This record gives sequence, C-alpha cells and structure tokens, in this order.
Amino acid sequence: SNYVRTISIQSDEKIIIAGEFDAYNGITRMKIARLNIDGTLDNTFNPGTGANFYIIGSTIQNDGKIIICGAFTSYNGTAINRIARLNSDGTLDNTFNIGTGANDEVRTISIQSDGKIIIGGHFTSFNGIVANRITRLNPDGTLDPTFNIGTGADSLGLGPLVWTSSILSDGKIL
Repeated sequence: SNYVRTISIQSDEKIIIAGEFDAYNGITRMKIARLNIDGTLDNTFNPGTGANFYIIGSTIQNDGKIIICGAFTSYNGTAINRIARLNSDGTLDNTFNIGTGANDEVRTISIQSDGKIIIGGHFTSFNGIVANRITRLNPDGTLDPTFNIGTGADSLGLGPLVWTSSILSDGKIL
C-alpha cells in the first residue's frame, strides 16, 4: 500500500509526511519524506533507508526535531522499537534514549508544554516496564516514573484501545 498516515507541518511550513509508502514522486523514500511548500520533495531531508515498517504518527518538537511512531523496529538500519526522534535533516537522533522501546505499536504522540511526551497504542510495556497502552516519556525519551496510569487501558480483545491523544490548554491529557 502507499498510504500517507500522518502529516506534520514544520515552523518553516515544510511538510513531513509518513506512512506506508516506499517512494514519493518516483524517488525512494521509505515511509517518511519532507515536502517543500509547493509539494516537491525536499532533498535536504535524508532519512537514508527510513523505517522498516509503517509509521502511524508524527509530531514536531519546539526545537524542530521530529518524533515518529508506528510499527517499525528500525530506522535507517538502527534498531529502535516503534518510536524515534529525528533531527531536522531526517537523521536519527541518538540522544533520544528509549532503551528497548515499546513492545508493540505506538499509535499516538502528544507533547506537553514541559516537553514531556504522551504516547499511546497497543503496547503493554515500554523499556521492559509495564505500561498498558499509554505512558509518558521525559523529553530525552526515558520513561517518566511519575506518570501513574494504574492498570492502564484494557484492550477487551479489540486491539489497541488508545488510538489518539491530545493535551488540553490546562495541561490535562485527553
């Protein structure tokens, strides 16, 4: 399939697209690309071999770095489980320390005003610690131990229960 599953707009109005595609306008781009304002491919964004499986969500941090999530287990040949942070040029940001990451799909990302990152999806653990389908990461990618979800979200056998998330203006998580 050739789906675009997520679009994020950078402060310079360039467009990050990601999903299940292997090329954009005939040029190989594995699951992620950046477009200029006119829709042409931005060749200064180089994801290398990109993600090995589909990307579901993306967001742009205040510093211009890009966080992606999905079902992938590697990015440009580096093992990374289902969430990654990219530098603004498309390269993997190796300072984002997720450890072993999520044990299943991450479907949503939201960034709080303090830079902490809410993720949700089908996973039941993050970096080997129980996190039933929702958790919070520190800005450096490590698990935030102060975020208490109790037993988390129950899938009821219906697949991932946390499909999306938002941060309200008062800081509450929806």
